[in-house]
Order: sequence, then C-alpha cells, then structure tokens
Amino acid sequence: MLDAGPRTVLIDEADRSLDPKKEGVGDLLAVINSGYRRGASRPVLTPSKEGGWNVAEMSTYSPLAMAGNNPALPADTRSRCIRVLLMPDLEGIAEPSDWELIEHDARALAQRVETWAESVRDWVRENRTDLPEQVKGRNAEKWRPLKRIACAAGGGWPAVVDELAAHDVEQQEQDKEDGMTTQHPHVALLAHLHETWPPGLAFVATSDLVRTLILEHPEMWGEDSPYGRALTPQRFGRMLATSYGVNSTRMSATGPRGYTFASLEQPWRRMGITAKPVA
Repeated sequence: MLDAGPRTVLIDEADRSLDPKKEGVGDLLAVINSGYRRGASRPVLTPSKEGGWNVAEMSTYSPLAMAGNNPALPADTRSRCIRVLLMPDLEGIAEPSDWELIEHDARALAQRVETWAESVRDWVRENRTDLPEQVKGRNAEKWRPLKRIACAAGGGWPAVVDELAAHDVEQQEQDKEDGMTTQHPHVALLAHLHETWPPGLAFVATSDLVRTLILEHPEMWGEDSPYGRALTPQRFGRMLATSYGVNSTRMSATGPRGYTFASLEQPWRRMGITAKPVA
C-alpha cells in the first residue's frame, strides 16, 4: 500500500487488529516499527511474471495513527508512539462531532493546513531544533518532527511541544516505577549490578554477585521471578557475555571466577549508568 504512494495509515481497534497472538501480526508490527523514520524500508518478495519471486525494497515510512482499548503493543512499538489518552465524556461537555455537520469545515481546515505545510516544507526539512535535555534517544526521534513543525508555526507552539515531550518522558519513568512497563532482563541486570556492587572492591566473585542480586531483588532474580526460577551463575554470565561482551575472569590461578569493576565500567557508561569510584 505504501509503495503506491505516501499516505496516512489509520488502524482502528488496535487491541484486536494488532493482537500479537494473531498470525501475521508480527510482520505488520515490523513495518510499523521501522516506518516511523523517513527513508525506512523492508525487503518484500513479489511474484514475477515467470512464476518466481523478485525482491523489492518497499518503503515503510508513513504517518500512522491507531485507536484501541489499551492495546497490548510490544514495548518496542510503544516506544515509537505518542500516546493520547481518551476518557469517556460522562458529563456531556464534548461538542457534537457528527461528520455530516462538520465535513465542510473539516475539509476547509485541511486545505488551510496543507497550504501552510507546503509553504514551510523546505524550512522544516533543513532546520534542526533542540528538545529538553531529558528527551533523548528514541524519545527525541519521535518528538523532534513535531518540534520542528511547532518552530515553523511559531508563537507558543515550541514551548507546548517541549512541555509535552518532557511530560511523556516523566510518565514513562512513573510507569516503570508502578510496574506498568518492564525492562529487558539484561538491562535490569546491569542496573542492579551497579546498585549492589560492594563499594571499593575491584573484583567480586560471581557467586557473591548472584547471591546479592537474589537477596536485594528477589522479584527479578529469585524463585518467584518472571523467569520461573532463581538466577544461576550460568545465566548471569551468559547475559553479560551476549549483551555486553563482558566475561568472567580469575584474579589468581586457583581463585574463584568473577568480574572486575573495570570490565563493567564501559557498559555502565554506555547505558547511562554513573559508575561508582573504586579505591
């Protein structure tokens, strides 16, 4: 559909149409996940006249809006979304929105917006804008296009976008604290390691690190963890090796295997975790 030309994709009842349990939804989510950035594409097999298949690189970039009753979207999809929460109008204060009554005004407004957007297209394309300091990474990617449009509009709109973006980041942090979102185990492991690393020690045995993690964070690493059993030294080492390229070592030929503070400094720094000083 997008290969035929740019358009805005609308997905209604996303709680049903994007149910991860449905066949084929994984492929659709892959398109959505890549399509939030200009220039994004995915390879697609298309039938050839000879009865075989050709590989076509099709665009996935598109504005997209979805509506649903708290859809169970994967974390990577949610991270690309700007959520607009709608509540029931129990007090009847919302203005009527019968399409037959507002169609003429809506089309006239659409024409005004289109004309204005065309007039600032080059400015928006060529100029970069700043966001609040806490709006970084994926959050900056999804908010920066709106900030550039707001700057083109002028007035108080840039400040509005800054406030909304900062509030969005704050809301994400609150959702994490309330248990509404979960970190990937390897991300939580790195943060918990930093939190529980014994002050002043340059080396700690693997068994001691695992024991401390289970004691301090039983909900994540204990018997009742989402994994179904307590963290083991083998799983601990596998997560550090595969996710961060950090391997265990020995301080002496006969000593226990463990990890050095120095080997974890770079992963902590790259993940935005401030390292503790070691004497």
